[in-house]
Amino acid sequence: MSRNRHLELLFLLGMLQAFAPVSIDMYLPAMPQMEQVFHTSAAAVQYTMVTFLVGFALGQSLYGPITDRFGRKPPLYASLALFIVSSAACALAPSIRVMSFFRLLQAIGACGGAVISRAIVRDLFPPSELRRIFSMLILVVGVSPVIAPLFGSYLLLWFGWKAAFVTQALIGVICLIGMHFRLPESLPPGARMALRVDTIVSAYSRLIKDKTFLGASVVCGFSSAGTFAYITSAPFVFISLYKVPTEKFGWLFGSVAAGMVAASQINGRMSRKVPLWQVLRYANLVQLAAGVLLLIAVLTGVGGLASVFACVFVYVAAQGFVFPNGSAIAMMRHGEIAGTASALLGTNQFLLAAIAAIFLGLIENPAIPMAMVIAACAAASTLLNFLTLGDRLEIAPQAV
Repeated sequence: MSRNRHLELLFLLGMLQAFAPVSIDMYLPAMPQMEQVFHTSAAAVQYTMVTFLVGFALGQSLYGPITDRFGRKPPLYASLALFIVSSAACALAPSIRVMSFFRLLQAIGACGGAVISRAIVRDLFPPSELRRIFSMLILVVGVSPVIAPLFGSYLLLWFGWKAAFVTQALIGVICLIGMHFRLPESLPPGARMALRVDTIVSAYSRLIKDKTFLGASVVCGFSSAGTFAYITSAPFVFISLYKVPTEKFGWLFGSVAAGMVAASQINGRMSRKVPLWQVLRYANLVQLAAGVLLLIAVLTGVGGLASVFACVFVYVAAQGFVFPNGSAIAMMRHGEIAGTASALLGTNQFLLAAIAAIFLGLIENPAIPMAMVIAACAAASTLLNFLTLGDRLEIAPQAV
């Protein structure tokens, strides 16, 4: 494979991974305006995020067995078509309840790209390369949270809140065309599994019984839940509470995402002699410290916006180490059921994020529940890391 073709493939896979951040981050600046347009509460607007996270979590469990049976590309066509139609429907939603329903469908469409792209990575690259490849994918995925809210801010100012969802539909069309012409089918017919209930149950049972897989996926899940708590609360904390202008919100939010991108690239260039579990553990400890300091800053008011920004910057940046290493540990030993493993990995992440997001609208001051959820998620992720992963436990084989 030539270098240019290699980079093109990684870009396409990264774009498929990016549907979640694009769908989430692009409409963030519009959330306070949607609260006024639909004559509803901030909590009701935040539930459009909850329904998206629920759809993204549960939808992945459907794609796993299907993509292991029919290959990678056929399910992608269906998922992208659903994403395009539901994104357009969000722009036409007459109420926040209807919007929440179509956000659920949009997520089910979007999660196909996430599941299948991770499975393609496992199909095409050896275990020793997974840390580097997942880190490179975050470079593509991480650009989305930098650009999407910034772009969304100006779309809101120029065209109104509906423009974000119209743009998402157009991005889906572009990705569908690119996937059709440039993305190869990576699962040969001989490697496909029968789509039977006993086969599906057996695959999921194998994953659930694997302490390393389950531990790594739940550690990633709680860590991601903290990140999504920040993402869901960010427009209300920065724009409504700290009075950050809408056009500046995108720059502030994007700089946090840029920290995660930078961290992921440092991670990808680390020596292969450094164990994955060790990097993951240090990253969890950094997130725990950031979460505790954030809670203290919010409760005491010390440092104001600067303290809140610094803490969430560190927490989200550490995610650039957590996700690649956690994903690599979880996926390494399950190449023959990569689609199912990828699905369960994603389901754990987004289901925990959805549960965490439910608690964000319970207190009037949006910064307090955000900080509480982030600190709790960091504590849970770190504790589970120490309980399930380590040099004395059965872990995925390290690269040599």
